[in-house]
Amino acid sequence: MVFQPSVNRARQHHGAQSLSAHTSASASSPRVWLVPLSVSPCDSCAQKCEALLLAACVQTLLLQLCHERLRRPGVWILLGYTHSPAPIFWKSPTFPESQPQGQHPLSADPKACSQSSWDLRCAGAGGGDAPAPRWLERKRRPLPRFLSGHCRLAATQEKLERYGCGERRGRGGTEGGPAAWVGRAPGGGAYPGLGDRRGRGGAEGGASGEGGASARDGAEPGAGQSREQGERSGLHSHSAPQLGVWFLGRFCPCGSDTAVLAQPPPPPPPSRAQTFSTPGRGSSPSRRLGNVRGAAGPPSPPGRRARPPAPGAGRLSGAAREELRRRLLGLIEGHRVVIFSKTYCPHSTRVKELFSSLGVDCNILELDQVDEGASVQEALSEITSQRTVPSVFVNRVHVGGCDHTFQAHQSGLLQQLLQQDPAYDYDLIVIGGGSGGLSCAQEAAVLGRKVMVLDFVVPSPRGTAWGLGGTCVNVGCIPKKLMHQAALLGQALTDSRKFGWEYSQQVRHSWATMTEAIQSHIGSLSWGHRLALREKAVTYVNSYGEFVEHHKVKATNEKGQEALYTAAKFVIATGERPRYLGIPGDREYCITSDDLFSLPYCPGATLVVGASYVALECAGFLAGLGLEVTVMVRSVLLRGFDQEMAEKVGASMQQLGVRFLRKFVPVEVQQLERGLPGRLKVVAKSTEGTETIEGIYNTVLLAIGRDSCTKKLGLEKIGVNVSEKTGKIPVNDEEQTSVPYIYAVGDVLEGKPQLTPVAVQAGKLLARRLFGGRSEKCDYINVPTVVFTPLEYGCCGYSEEKAGEVYQAENLNVYHTLFWPLEWTVAGRDNNTCYAKIICNKLDNDRVIGFHVLGPNAGEITQGFAAAMKCGLTKQLLDDTIGIHPTCGEVFTTLEITKASGLDITQKGC
Repeated sequence: MVFQPSVNRARQHHGAQSLSAHTSASASSPRVWLVPLSVSPCDSCAQKCEALLLAACVQTLLLQLCHERLRRPGVWILLGYTHSPAPIFWKSPTFPESQPQGQHPLSADPKACSQSSWDLRCAGAGGGDAPAPRWLERKRRPLPRFLSGHCRLAATQEKLERYGCGERRGRGGTEGGPAAWVGRAPGGGAYPGLGDRRGRGGAEGGASGEGGASARDGAEPGAGQSREQGERSGLHSHSAPQLGVWFLGRFCPCGSDTAVLAQPPPPPPPSRAQTFSTPGRGSSPSRRLGNVRGAAGPPSPPGRRARPPAPGAGRLSGAAREELRRRLLGLIEGHRVVIFSKTYCPHSTRVKELFSSLGVDCNILELDQVDEGASVQEALSEITSQRTVPSVFVNRVHVGGCDHTFQAHQSGLLQQLLQQDPAYDYDLIVIGGGSGGLSCAQEAAVLGRKVMVLDFVVPSPRGTAWGLGGTCVNVGCIPKKLMHQAALLGQALTDSRKFGWEYSQQVRHSWATMTEAIQSHIGSLSWGHRLALREKAVTYVNSYGEFVEHHKVKATNEKGQEALYTAAKFVIATGERPRYLGIPGDREYCITSDDLFSLPYCPGATLVVGASYVALECAGFLAGLGLEVTVMVRSVLLRGFDQEMAEKVGASMQQLGVRFLRKFVPVEVQQLERGLPGRLKVVAKSTEGTETIEGIYNTVLLAIGRDSCTKKLGLEKIGVNVSEKTGKIPVNDEEQTSVPYIYAVGDVLEGKPQLTPVAVQAGKLLARRLFGGRSEKCDYINVPTVVFTPLEYGCCGYSEEKAGEVYQAENLNVYHTLFWPLEWTVAGRDNNTCYAKIICNKLDNDRVIGFHVLGPNAGEITQGFAAAMKCGLTKQLLDDTIGIHPTCGEVFTTLEITKASGLDITQKGC
């Protein structure tokens, strides 16, 4: 037996692939008959629906095959279930060679069917027979008892006529196929769809079918064609049997699947072996487990009138239809599971509940909830040949409707599809080589995945660029903390004289020496990251990544050379870059934190614009290095932090000589002199009036905030949601974006702490969830942080303002105190500058919900208490803890005064 592409060739849409059964018959082999079935009923239908449909279909075919003119032993019948992974064959029993003239074999030997076994086989890849797949459970099944009985009953001429098989009983025309809705008319034949009392009209006669005649008199075959045409194109004619292929479907009140039309076959195509295969990269999303041709649109659900199509639905222009089609294909391409549904359809609800029970995230489009739902359903039917909902796609494979989906689930095929990933170049591509991206990439590689990192630093307006490692390593945490340490050493030199250190030589600071040493260390860290990627077999490409379509990015290097890469999953970890004011002269003459840490010359008198933690940290270490520093503040210091602590930070900086200009913003920057550093004039305007001031500085450092690097990634091409206001990416609690295969970590996330350790932790846990079978999620609550101003400020949990909003001020106890570090006593530094505060929830056993400290080494103190807060730290536990003396941290074990008491907290000694 040779297998060929099926005569049931569905229309190919935009390169769409479909599964067809493959049959032909040679002169020496048994004739093969194709019966594509879609017969499984919905739960809301009678259980016997499937049996009746199968019986009706097979008995009709047997009556033709077993006619005395066409008697053939061992006939193969192909049942092309639309959900099966390969064609399925049933072999008929061998009938007696001789029967009385004019008598059918079934009526001559009624036991022939019931006593014979029907051999179930599957088409092999090479065209031969192969054992049935495991999911079919049994290789041999007896012909159902009901089937043999129905076939015997149908063997008489009367029954032939009753089922529409008589020579005078032509059905509707073949141009559109008879609209034989299954189970449509209770007064029709005994089997659904094979004996409606009213004939259904052909395509030429309209879809209503009112022109059809009674099945008893057979006066008219249908309104769409003449009687002769109807007789010629009838389903079965006793005098001249029609040999070919018929579709038989089902009808469900809510339209859960396609009611399929009878249709004769086209000529078979040239012989060519064909088997089912999973398309790889570049395939159309309309891969289908089987294709059937849909009929007229489904009726309304019970008790609900069908919604009229939207104005203009079905009359879209060619361009509009193509655009809608493109959007649909993009939606299917970009999601693992897509369900086209309607809110009132119970079968859609069943499918959604199935995927929910499997723990599978789905993208659901409710067609009755969108304005263009009718047009979407029409375009979807062109792609899939299914006109009803639900319509389910899994990994770009069209599974079908409700029953097909449940059949695939029961057979195990659905699970196989869910586990499939098309062939991609990489399992994971990380866009961004910062702390979060590198953490995710390396962890995924450790788990055995093929990973690529795309990282490219766009130079700042001053031309500054750097290597692998992101902001933290190159222009953030690392160089900042090292310059902060340089400033602390300067203060320590001053204190050292009080501790007996004598030196006559005047101590000066060398900016060039400091920056050279810091950049050398940064270079070693960057090289270490590259080495770690190499050791873990992570591909590192120094190119700018941009999405060009789903699962595909374009990588452009500094020479403009482009390359395309694909991946099953992506992680966006592009971070942020400093923001500019948008005033004359800002990009030409101002610098940002991108430039400061590698500046080849000492900045001199510096104006720092902004009051963020970056602004105050930079202003603090510049002042500590002996430079003249002015900070221009638009509104408040350290927005988002505890404002009492922020003002204390500002006061401590003023004691070091930092000047603050409150309620002013620059409006223009002019260059007065060239040079390194040169001279600049800044014109600023009051935010509370018309006052204008001018100032002369050597350097203007902008630290007014940062913008997420998401605008030029091509995210709009693949449908990733991005906040219009902030440019950040909203994600769920698993760092997943609006496109299921795309994730994000780090500073690009909407509403998450912008801290390096957070990105590192989130990236590592993300990789473990994606590729390691783990379930741990990043905990963004009670994340500790420190502002590295000269007097460090550490905090964890709620600010006092936020705690009051969440828990109400009357439900809080705020314990606080000033303290005097022992190291400051001999040095003669102020005894009422350092400050400690905890915020406790009275309603929760005085649990500590906010921790704040301003003092030396605040970062080291905060880290330990943050761990305690994770464990549910309470005020009583602090009181029960014995402090280490003399340290700054011990002050939290002796807190007694609350703000509500109004008692004095100033310190008189150690």
